[in-house]
Amino acid sequence: MLTSDVYVKGLGVFLPQTVSVEQAVQRGLYPQAEVEAHHLGGAAVAGMISAPEMAVAATQEAFKRCGQRPEEVDLLLYADSWHQGPDGWQPQFFVQRSLGCDRALGLEIRQGCNGMFSALEVAASYLRAVPERQTALLVASDNFGTPLIDRWRSGPGFIIGDAASAVLLSKEPGFAQLVSVCSSTVPEAEEVHRSGEALFPPGCTTGRDVDFAARAVSYNTKAMARPGGSAVWPRVHQTITDVVGRNLAEAGITTDDVTRVAIMNYSRDITEHRFLAVLGLPLSKSAWEFGRTVGHLGASDQIVSLDHLLTAGELGAGDHMLLFGIGPGVTVSSAVIKILHTPSWLG
Repeated sequence: MLTSDVYVKGLGVFLPQTVSVEQAVQRGLYPQAEVEAHHLGGAAVAGMISAPEMAVAATQEAFKRCGQRPEEVDLLLYADSWHQGPDGWQPQFFVQRSLGCDRALGLEIRQGCNGMFSALEVAASYLRAVPERQTALLVASDNFGTPLIDRWRSGPGFIIGDAASAVLLSKEPGFAQLVSVCSSTVPEAEEVHRSGEALFPPGCTTGRDVDFAARAVSYNTKAMARPGGSAVWPRVHQTITDVVGRNLAEAGITTDDVTRVAIMNYSRDITEHRFLAVLGLPLSKSAWEFGRTVGHLGASDQIVSLDHLLTAGELGAGDHMLLFGIGPGVTVSSAVIKILHTPSWLG
C-alpha cells in the first residue's frame, strides 16, 4: 500500500536494562552451546514493570520529543504478543486514560511479531479515510517475564526481550515519510505455531508452557511425513520475495537504495541466511549488531532498531530504511521509511 502522504512525527522507546547471555549461562538459564551457535548477546528484562506501563513511558517520550499533544490523537492502536494484564481487560484503554487521548478510537492488535506492520496499515487507511483525521498513535509493548514462557529457551535461534515502542503518524509532514507498507499471509502455514497442541482449552488456562521449539519440531516431523507437506516453506520464501519486491516497487527504489534494514532480532545464521539472503541485503546493512544485545522484542524489534539507528547518527536525510517482519499466520510484512531530515529531538 502506497502511503507517501503519511509521515512519522515522533518515536518513543522504553528499553529496560539487559541481562547478558554470560550472566544467563552462569545462572543456568541459557546453555553455553546456544551462545556459540547463535551469537546472541542478551535480553532486555523489565522485571515487574507491566507492559501497559512500559507502553505509557514509550508514548510519553514520543509526545515529548515532537511536541504533539495527546488530545490531538484520532486513533490509538496497541499491538502486543503476550498477556498484558487481567483477563477481560484491554491495555489500550489504560494508555488512553494515562495520556489523555480522550477522543481517539482505541483498538488492540493481536498480530504477533508483525503487530506494528498491521498497525501501520490500519492507521494509514484510517487517517486517509476522513479529511479531518490527522494523527494516529501506534504502540507495541510486551513483558515476557511471566510463568508459562521461558525467554531463554522458548524457541530456536532467539531469546526474548521486553520493550515498548511508540510511533506517532500524521498527515502533516514529519521527520520521516512512511512511503509504503505491504503485507501478505501464507494461511497454510498457520499450523507452524500451534502444532502438537490442542486448540481447546487454551494452554494459558491449563498452565501449559509456551514452547515454540517443540511446536516447530512437531510441525516439521508431520510435514515431512505427508506428501507435499514441506512445500509450505518454499511458499513462505516466495511470499517474502513478492512482498518485499512490491514494497520496494511502490517506494520507487531497489535494494541498492536501501541504507539500512531492520528485521526480527534472531540469531546471526537465521538473520543472514534465511532472511537477508532472500532480501538480497548484506548483514552489514542490518541492525543485527544492536538487536542481538536486546533480544526479540515482540512487535517492537523494527521500531526500536529504527530509533537506535537514528540516535546513533547512522540514518540521515534522504536515507531509506527497510523494515521487514514475519509473524504467526504466517504473515510477511515490509515497510519503507524515508528520512526527510534529522528529528528535532536529536538537534
